[in-house]
Amino acid sequence: MAGATAATPMDIDAAAPPAGAAAKGKAPLNAPGRAAPWVEKYRPQSLADVAAHRDIVDTIDRLTNENRLPHLLLYGPPGTGKTSTILAVARKLYGSQYSNMILELNASDERGIDVVRQQIQDFAGARSLSFGARPAVKLVLLDEADAMTKDAQFALRRVIEKYTRSTSHVRERLQHIIKSEGLGVDEGGLTALVRLSNGDMRKALNILQSTHMASQQITEEAVYLCTGNPMPKDIEEIAFWLLNEPFSTSFKYISDMKMRKGLALVDIIREVTMFVFKIQMPSDVRVKLINDLADIEYRLSFACNDKLQLGALISTFTDARTAMVAAAS
Repeated sequence: MAGATAATPMDIDAAAPPAGAAAKGKAPLNAPGRAAPWVEKYRPQSLADVAAHRDIVDTIDRLTNENRLPHLLLYGPPGTGKTSTILAVARKLYGSQYSNMILELNASDERGIDVVRQQIQDFAGARSLSFGARPAVKLVLLDEADAMTKDAQFALRRVIEKYTRSTSHVRERLQHIIKSEGLGVDEGGLTALVRLSNGDMRKALNILQSTHMASQQITEEAVYLCTGNPMPKDIEEIAFWLLNEPFSTSFKYISDMKMRKGLALVDIIREVTMFVFKIQMPSDVRVKLINDLADIEYRLSFACNDKLQLGALISTFTDARTAMVAAAS
């Protein structure tokens, strides 16, 4: 990628996406605006539109402007703007010809060493099709590079880094989309969208659109009902039972709530786990409690009996209560 020429002002067009972009819903749709999923309708078209990671995006923008664009390895959870950022860079570099200057290989394509030796080498060695007065490098986008075979990615190393959430940026982008679509979203509904998205912009938009299709007014309750997640007030009530009620009473109350509201035990476990971090308790008790909750969630992933695992959940909190009382005395 090195050696890109200085970028001209952004030239955004409706050119067809590069080959192979259909995987994972990452290809723009030609459907009318009302029918198109909002994750595509509001996909960033320029670097200025990319939400979050402003320091990273600004660095890429500066390197592009200064003709110093290096090889890049973007990593992070789904929906955080990796593909959108690179496609915005391509639009800035090539304008209306950007689809001719990109070879994009998705995880659904063949990713063996022969592809690297043939398709990528042939594409890189072919004459530029930009038809512009300025020479321009071509971009090879390896979407989900870790899905390539080991021989094909011999020069790559998977970089694993602690994920830093950027929900404030998700909130700003959601507010822009809500205003553009003229949606009725209250503060509780917006907070619920941000919380359930967990930093994933794609997930946030899918939840927003799904909730809008089911309810004209997007409230906290409507968002949680649409996704099937336990509401925060329900988790607080469950946590109160776990920390204060006897075993049999907690079992009855939680079972009744699961049945009445159609909640999955694994979702309750995950939400209660996050709630544990808000409770004041000795660090060693918290560590053991979190470890036990992780074991229960692991067993549920193998379709273990829900009633047995609910009993294990209550027993875990009973042990934690006993340890906290002992520590206090």
